Amino acid sequence: MRKIYVTTALLSLLLLSSFTVLAQSESREDLLKQIEAKRAELNKLEKTFLSPSEEDRKEFAAFLGTPDTGLIRLLPRETYDDNAAKDRQRIVTRGGGAYYSFTRLTHEYGYGSDIELSQDQLTTGFAGLDYGLLTNIGDIPLESVSMETPAASIFAGYHPPSEEPKIRLEQRRFQMGTDIQGISASRTLPMKLNSTYVLRSISYRESDVLIAFRVVRIDSDRSAIILWKLLKKNPAPQVARTNDN
Repeated sequence: MRKIYVTTALLSLLLLSSFTVLAQSESREDLLKQIEAKRAELNKLEKTFLSPSEEDRKEFAAFLGTPDTGLIRLLPRETYDDNAAKDRQRIVTRGGGAYYSFTRLTHEYGYGSDIELSQDQLTTGFAGLDYGLLTNIGDIPLESVSMETPAASIFAGYHPPSEEPKIRLEQRRFQMGTDIQGISASRTLPMKLNSTYVLRSISYRESDVLIAFRVVRIDSDRSAIILWKLLKKNPAPQVARTNDN
């Protein structure tokens, strides 16, 4: 009789443990579903937070109705990127919404990013052999900028080298700031309201684009609303293989 009681008690304990594990498993699955739902909600909120306002879109609706144009917001990296802003307001998007790729149309850093906003400075060229040419052409309507615009024409005629040592030299040259046929060109320039810029962003094996953009508004958090258009898209430049022999 004692053996039967012990056996019954053990079976009851095992069944109780099984139910507990099952309940915990179901609870974890429920938590995972909640996490996924929260993540989707967060992504939606961040997309809204990163977007220009409806008023902005209405104001530039005619321009945005033309091909290869866009309207974006860049967030200041020092405020929103968790790699730069410890214990400050942050968002999950990699790069903190401070970067943008005009070819992939994403703020996510690491996907061929062409531009960055940080400390009221606009910068291009971020990793590896990538670099860029940036110039401010003043308070010129973006609609009037074309391939005939001197800065755009000169930047379009620039030929990036294919040998790594020469690429490194070009990176340093534009880091310091230089002059190309009378047009000043630099990797970094101050962000100025109502200024129009011409950008040539060169990402080896990825992309090579010529962009014109205009800073149409700067908000209180120093984020910038940028109106842009693609002037030219070149084949992705390649790095020449070296012969080690």
